[in-house]
Amino acid sequence: MPEPFSIPGTTAVVTGAAGGIGRALAERLLREGAARVVVSDLDPDRVAETAAGLGARAHPLALDVSDEAAVGAAVEHIERTLGPIDLWCSNAGIAAGRGLGDDADWDVSWRVHVLAHVYAVRALFPRMAARGRGHLLVTASAAGLLTQLDSAPYSVTKHGAVALAEWLAIRHADEGIGVSCLCPQGVNTAMTAGDDGTSATRLGGDYIEPEDVAESVVAALHDGRFLILPHPEAAHYERKRANDRDRWIGGMRRAWAGIRRAAPQAGPGAAERS
Repeated sequence: MPEPFSIPGTTAVVTGAAGGIGRALAERLLREGAARVVVSDLDPDRVAETAAGLGARAHPLALDVSDEAAVGAAVEHIERTLGPIDLWCSNAGIAAGRGLGDDADWDVSWRVHVLAHVYAVRALFPRMAARGRGHLLVTASAAGLLTQLDSAPYSVTKHGAVALAEWLAIRHADEGIGVSCLCPQGVNTAMTAGDDGTSATRLGGDYIEPEDVAESVVAALHDGRFLILPHPEAAHYERKRANDRDRWIGGMRRAWAGIRRAAPQAGPGAAERS
């Protein structure tokens, strides 16, 4: 498990921070005493507005996390102007593709949910290893532990994010680098605003607020925990899935049949970054 991570006085970066979980994370890190938090997202105007609302210790940075050169340049710029990065919250996400999705859905989901973490690691981990300290938070999803029935691109790439985070946690602990993996179920964000009773995500129960997720992250960093479950019941579901995979699949088939009966003509949802 990671070593406990102390937030006060640190420099943190949060991607996907213009709203939702990312904004809540940035705000919570500042309240916890981070010296500076880089607020990063794709839209420059939203980034600037978010940072301005968070105060003088929040620094805006427009960044496409799926562009490796841009991620490398961002790391270089931040460390040159603000100092060494202690915590990178790799949080940007996208809801792309209903059902099996098309090639574009798979491509963007893979780049944002998996390669974005790889690009951050390539740029950051050599620097962190040289300093003997640093922490990476990967925002995955309970979909990466279970199954999200609405979207194959989302579910599969979130499984990839969890697997990558585990691999990194094993391989880099001896270098003083901690890794945590955040796996919430439903959260009230712009990405889930269109969810209704026919959304498979609702199978997990009530949605929580981004601030609740941020609180779980801070507690887990303090305790040195790898897996962060803002919905504790996700651990129960994961155990049931692992203990009897056939029974789990049977139960999910019945759940999917119920969803289809409730909304046989449900149309595709729009893709958007979080």
